[in-house]
Amino acid sequence: PPTAVPPSLARVAFHAVAAGLTPLIPVPFLDDYALRQVREQAVRDQLKEKGLKAPDKAVELLAGSHEARGLGGRLLSYLKAVALFPVRKVFRKVFFVLWVKDCVDLTSVCLHHGYLLHHALERGDLDATSLQGDAPRRVQAAIIAACKEVDARPINQALRRLFRSSRLLMAEATRALLDPKKGPRVPDREGESAEVKSLTDRLLQELWEERGYFTALEGHYERHLQGDLKPA
Repeated sequence: PPTAVPPSLARVAFHAVAAGLTPLIPVPFLDDYALRQVREQAVRDQLKEKGLKAPDKAVELLAGSHEARGLGGRLLSYLKAVALFPVRKVFRKVFFVLWVKDCVDLTSVCLHHGYLLHHALERGDLDATSLQGDAPRRVQAAIIAACKEVDARPINQALRRLFRSSRLLMAEATRALLDPKKGPRVPDREGESAEVKSLTDRLLQELWEERGYFTALEGHYERHLQGDLKPA
């Protein structure tokens, strides 16, 4: 149907949610490694859909692998790694809010980047030849510039609602805060895969109502890409 979400965009949302859940990994640096792997796989999947294969350097560039997690996310990662002493209710609340914010920020970044990479591939801004040259850098620079120009608060508010109601996030936060001696949890692959799918479906329902927002985002990207191409 004309109002149906294209499968390619559904995959963008799936990878964004998966990236947003990497802060649940309770081991410092391992969560950053997992985030990098998810983002690079998201790029490879989009390229593969177009029958393209890029050098590892181009994939890393398009995935933003060189971009470090924000200070808040790194601090949160360290806090999860130490033995948590008995905490007051107010600290538990603050900790959970920070955790949700980290998940929201990562999902939002990956969603915007993934969407614009999809748009770039649909436009033909990247092909088998240009992937070997400077095109990945220009496309990534245009994506970053476009994302800086839009007000992402409506999208982030939708993401915040989703993650606050996430059963997996609430369960993990409770475990980490109230019973930290158990150490790293054993992942429940079946349950967590279902959670990612559930969050993805709900995210798509929210975002498909914001098509105008993403159309404007495309315009910002195209303008910046053209501006970068003119001097070249």
